[in-house]
Amino acid sequence: MDTLAQLSPTPTRLQAPPQLDVVDITKQFGRFTALDQVSMTLKPGSIHALLGENGAGKSTLVKCVMGFYKPTAGQVLLDQQVSIINSPRDAHAYGIGMVYQHFTSVPAMTVAENLVLSRYDRQTVINWKQEFEQLGAFMAQSPFHIDLTIPVAHLAAGQKQKLEILKQLYLKCRILILDEPTSVLTPGEADEVLGLLRSDVVQDNLSVLLITHKFREVQAFADEVTILRKGKLAGQGAVKDLTVNAMAEMMLGEAGNAKAIAKLPPETRTPVLSILNLHANRDNGLPAVRGVNLTVHTGEIVGIAGVSGNGQRELVEVLAGQRQSTTGRIEVNGESYRGTREEMFRHQVYALPEEPLRNACVPTMSVAENMALRTFDQPPQVKWRWLLILKAIRQMAQGLVKAFSVKTPSLETPISYLSGGNVQRTVLAREISSESVKLLIAANPCFGLDFSAVDFIHNALVDARNRGVAVLMMSEDLDELLSLADRILVMSDGELVYESEIDQADLGIIGQRMAGH
Repeated sequence: MDTLAQLSPTPTRLQAPPQLDVVDITKQFGRFTALDQVSMTLKPGSIHALLGENGAGKSTLVKCVMGFYKPTAGQVLLDQQVSIINSPRDAHAYGIGMVYQHFTSVPAMTVAENLVLSRYDRQTVINWKQEFEQLGAFMAQSPFHIDLTIPVAHLAAGQKQKLEILKQLYLKCRILILDEPTSVLTPGEADEVLGLLRSDVVQDNLSVLLITHKFREVQAFADEVTILRKGKLAGQGAVKDLTVNAMAEMMLGEAGNAKAIAKLPPETRTPVLSILNLHANRDNGLPAVRGVNLTVHTGEIVGIAGVSGNGQRELVEVLAGQRQSTTGRIEVNGESYRGTREEMFRHQVYALPEEPLRNACVPTMSVAENMALRTFDQPPQVKWRWLLILKAIRQMAQGLVKAFSVKTPSLETPISYLSGGNVQRTVLAREISSESVKLLIAANPCFGLDFSAVDFIHNALVDARNRGVAVLMMSEDLDELLSLADRILVMSDGELVYESEIDQADLGIIGQRMAGH
């Protein structure tokens, strides 16, 4: 290794995708070892999948490659030469780009401004006429389109994820690291995006390191796979030589077959949530929800499918009291409902929003404190309506951490320190642990989560349904809805354009409706 030349980053991007090697990478945080002598090779012109549960070390590994972390031991090589990467700017200079699981765009800036900002250049004056011409030409050749003038804050989660991918395509990176890039895309969109990248890969224009939890994507698009478990290398190989069961066993240490909870027939069928001719606007004042009518009964899961950005987010926000409707009426248990905290408590309405760390938690507060956000003003966690009983809060949280298998160093750990799956488990524990839950609203509850976390949450949702809870579930993952829902609807351009019992659902028509046909 000492005979290899040591590279320093230069502003010139490599003309062809180099071979990327991580050699015996170890990363320690104090006494905790996040990575233990992990090695991996991303060959030029290939797609290499990186698999592992949340906390397995995938994010730590790619952050070492991107320069966010300095490895405790080991090296990063490009074309067999040691590379000094101390920051994402250095990685960018080598032609390495990354699409992160959590969005990195500036909310107050437009799509066009974010694309220009991503270039790392030092222009002091920008010719926007010229930029818009170039960006328009780029967008016209992209697999999906976003209005260049829209502020990122007005985009739905799926559109934000698309923008993250677009930024790296725009930068023409030679090595592209994708962290769950298709989590909020429809299967068709996912195939389109990965298919586009695949075409660049086979032409030797690009190499891709794909972090995903979808075995279908690995089998369809990846050439090789590396599997991590608990910070160590659990297995590697050519995808064509591995079965799904073999990969799941490497990843989980045992066969990762989901143990589905059998759906029980409801004892009664009583309307819990009734939505009557509901309308609501986007942040920019344009219509988002158009005349929605919907009823959810006890003991059923109603799933709403649709491409991100068709009004699902705004509908959830109205139901959660975060957005005002313009016209229409919502009833819960036969009473008028506006989503106030008092109404949600009285009717026992709970929610699992998308992006839970941003929408359902206070990142700097502890796990115990976040678990108490629903109940901190209720006995036994409060006395005389103002005195918090911290011992009761900790005891409650301790029970929920155990019951929902939340992996956290302690109850006092800030929730932002937890992996995505454990943040979602924390919110899930808070929202459905009470036996008095009557209505649960879930929006993309498994966004970016690993196999075991998805399995756990799916089982928890079906278990709640079996207890008589009415569940309204929004998801861009059609397979998820088909496996969980009793009734499925499709939302397009703010309207419900399809409805069917799940056993009578027509996938061809669902796909057409999702595509706006």
